Amino acid sequence: MKVGIVGAGMVGSSAGYALALMGLASEVVLIDRNEALAIAQAEDIAHAVPFMSSTMVNAGQYRDLEGASVVILSAGVSQKPGETRLELLERNAAVFRSVLAEVLPVAPDAILLIASNPVDIMTQITTRLSGLDPRRVIGSGTILDTARFRSLVGRHLGISPQSVHAYVLGEHGDSEVLAWTSARAGSVPLSSFAAQVGSPLTAEVRAQIDDGVRNAAYKIINGKGSTYYGIGAGLARIVKAIARDQRDVLSVSISTPEVAGVRDVALSIPRVVGAEGVVADLFPDLDDEEYAALNRSASLLKERADAIPL
Repeated sequence: MKVGIVGAGMVGSSAGYALALMGLASEVVLIDRNEALAIAQAEDIAHAVPFMSSTMVNAGQYRDLEGASVVILSAGVSQKPGETRLELLERNAAVFRSVLAEVLPVAPDAILLIASNPVDIMTQITTRLSGLDPRRVIGSGTILDTARFRSLVGRHLGISPQSVHAYVLGEHGDSEVLAWTSARAGSVPLSSFAAQVGSPLTAEVRAQIDDGVRNAAYKIINGKGSTYYGIGAGLARIVKAIARDQRDVLSVSISTPEVAGVRDVALSIPRVVGAEGVVADLFPDLDDEEYAALNRSASLLKERADAIPL
């Protein structure tokens, strides 16, 4: 399977590195308007491949995306310290208009995987501009926020994050919603599990975990300028579900007819992802407060996306 990556910066190259090490693609093609950067990233990743897999990694032009099954769009400008993801919108929308004009003619059957922030709105914009089935235009959404949530809960409970089944819903950003009500450890409700192992989820603990998830990106950006390893691995995880038709349940973002009373909005809820893209949506059990928070998140995203002229 060929995977194209448009945008060879830290996010795109981290995704390419993860794909190559995991051996998920037969070929990875990196494209960037800075050709020297794409070549350098491809060469560097290619030199790691002999240790782990047989993936071919090359730099290329848009014409080299022909035959790609997945194209990751990570082009755009970077988030600045103190800048919210939504403030990136105007600067990144113009970039995507030009990128899609190059990608669609050569890879019309590819699933588009959106990584550029603000990812939910960029997913909505890409869906509208491309005219593709919304289930084939997938934003990375809250897959990373969900991983952060599971990591912090697992750390508190003293168990592997892979044994925590919990999701972050809505926007990948400030209005995201941690779905505590539906969270499980193994097959046991989270609060019950926590009580059984002597690590209760008090209001203070929940608040600390919420803050750790919600503000993780800002902490990382303040320390080193941007985030890329986590989302690179998250993008590879989505590609894995597509490449192997695993029908995995992942918190990704697509344009959705209706969520929490808001129509035609791109945001994250748990979805089944396979070779055809998103094949089913799942809506977790929420309490009244969580549902209201998801409605606010959806309404915010809807308002911002609808304000962008296409």
